[in-house]
Amino acid sequence: MMIEEKKVLVVGTGVSGIAAAELLLDKKIDTVLFDGNKDLDLHKLYEKTPKLSGIPVILGELDEEQMRQFGVAVLSPGVPTDLPMVERLRAQNVEIWGEIELAYYFGKGRIIAITGTNGKTTTTALTGEIMKNYYKDVRVVGNIGIPYTSEAATMTDETVTVAEISSFQLETIHSFCPNVSAILNITPDHLNRHHTMERYIQAKEDITKNQTKDQVCVLNYEDDVLREFGECSPARVVYFSSRRKLQEGFYLEGNIIYYAHDGQIIEVIDVNELNLLGQHNYENVMAAVAMSVNFGVPMEKIVEVLKRFQAVEHRIEYVTEKRGVRFYNDSKGTNPDAAIQGIRAMNRPTFLIGGGYDKQSEYDEWIDAFDGKVKTLVLIGQTAEKIEACAHRHGFMNTVRFETFEEAIHYCYDHAVAGDAVLLSPACASWGMFPNYEERGRIFKEIVRSLEE
Repeated sequence: MMIEEKKVLVVGTGVSGIAAAELLLDKKIDTVLFDGNKDLDLHKLYEKTPKLSGIPVILGELDEEQMRQFGVAVLSPGVPTDLPMVERLRAQNVEIWGEIELAYYFGKGRIIAITGTNGKTTTTALTGEIMKNYYKDVRVVGNIGIPYTSEAATMTDETVTVAEISSFQLETIHSFCPNVSAILNITPDHLNRHHTMERYIQAKEDITKNQTKDQVCVLNYEDDVLREFGECSPARVVYFSSRRKLQEGFYLEGNIIYYAHDGQIIEVIDVNELNLLGQHNYENVMAAVAMSVNFGVPMEKIVEVLKRFQAVEHRIEYVTEKRGVRFYNDSKGTNPDAAIQGIRAMNRPTFLIGGGYDKQSEYDEWIDAFDGKVKTLVLIGQTAEKIEACAHRHGFMNTVRFETFEEAIHYCYDHAVAGDAVLLSPACASWGMFPNYEERGRIFKEIVRSLEE
């Protein structure tokens, strides 16, 4: 479909919506901005984004007559695709796109695309650094914080794009086709949005839907869903494993990551040479190496980056040590499975701060993963009571609840002793208390650093 011939509705005025609207205006496409907030301050919007001054804006409601004007609606990732308004747009034969599809339509060059429940940001950042160590024009975009649409207009045939892509963004792709893709793992998450596990899995697997056997998809062999998907993936599959030796692919044996290929076994790196902690991070490393090798980067160039790469902010990030107590910020642990990785990485008795927005997750496996490491579970937010009840059912009784984030942090500091750790790894989204996990992590670090010795 030629979007240039259509009138386009951009739904949402957040970072993604604004970037999409700016790209469309750059391309001289007739564009209208929509936001369901009828009280949105347009003066502030235009002040913040002068480029959008004069663009038509509809606030509050869209009637059927207005809908009929449009050929395409570009949804921001936070807009559910099953909203009544979106269903009404479909009924008017309006094609539903997301920012990934829009950016792909106008972008150029080659693409690496990464999804999965956990580990996306670390793997995307690491893969981006590996690409920058070998290619000249590299863009790291998507769910990592830089809208793909904000970079698309300046891409050339030589551009390499590394994109972190969420299940929300994958719901609205049509022709998007990466040269190399990866699905790191699939565990329950965002079921309040996708409603069923089957729909969530389908969204993740759709990253490959336009790929062919000439292209590559990297999969986690230890994930049952992905191992089964590997049998029918449209792309050529490259596996990685943290638990067993593979005849073909990347695997961890002892402290060494190996690459088995065409009957040869190559030693890639000793994990003690990495600046990343935990088995989940070794999986992220294997995924990044697998994608990079299959994108044409020499192994020696990859290993150079592996040895210097630091953990991304908010993901088991060491903050400081006070009175012999170490503080770690794992605010990006926004679901139970991610938070399990945070606990597994701890090598000290731990005061664990958890709780937040309820995404309809279950917390049983998270509680079971405490494995004697957690001294006290300190709970905040909407899910505090639900998590506490779950912990007590599993026989973990040492729980406390607080109304404020600051009270929770001070409690941990007051009760921890030298040799302990305090870990923020909430197993929940931040909404309700904070606008996003980054702000939650930033405030945690700010409060921790202000604690008196």
